[in-house]
Amino acid sequence: MSSPLLEARALVRGLGSGAGATTILHGVDLQVFRGDFVALTGVSGSGKSTLLYLLGVLDRPTSGDVFLDGLATSELEDDARAELRNRKLGFVFQFHFLLPEFSAEENVMVPLLRQGLPESKCRARAHDALSRLGLSEKARRKPNELSGGEQQRVSIARALGTRPEVLLADEPTGNLDSRNAENVFRIFEQIAAQGLTIVMVTHDAGLAQRTNRRVELSDGRIIADQHGVPRPAALS
Repeated sequence: MSSPLLEARALVRGLGSGAGATTILHGVDLQVFRGDFVALTGVSGSGKSTLLYLLGVLDRPTSGDVFLDGLATSELEDDARAELRNRKLGFVFQFHFLLPEFSAEENVMVPLLRQGLPESKCRARAHDALSRLGLSEKARRKPNELSGGEQQRVSIARALGTRPEVLLADEPTGNLDSRNAENVFRIFEQIAAQGLTIVMVTHDAGLAQRTNRRVELSDGRIIADQHGVPRPAALS
């Protein structure tokens, strides 16, 4: 078997100290392989978003470690962690977090500029990412000129523009109506079919059933790890 692209080893995440201390994750182990489309499920408070943030190197565990392509991340300095996130990981959240003063194209360009790419290359990549999501005609519009579904698609374009190895999504359809939620999830299915590794937190059991792997958490522990629908062949 190939080595995992993303791996959690004995992850513990606690908050507070003394009598008020609480543990959110209890020694979680998880391996994510290239091409996986993983749904993290569980009731509210089960630890799924905490696990996602640790996998995304956005937070540090109390103990244990996260490995990205074999690299231990927990002891890296903040600058190195930020660089790693920007080079290898893409993020989509329930709320789009677009910069209101920037156009859709400029929002997609921001992480690319942080990578040090020339502005012309950033603009070309942003155009390509927006076109993939059917937003080329909306590239110059600001977030308040876009619908909720369009704003979320821009946030996906922003995540894909850096060409990440793993896309991490925290309830990406949770703030959308059913029609827009379906449209956004179909985008995830399409990019998964193209081979991108995805880890997605969702409370929607119907959407989770459409991924190729479902990992259920309860009280900070993984209680089930099931394979779902087979992955489609990569699109040409």
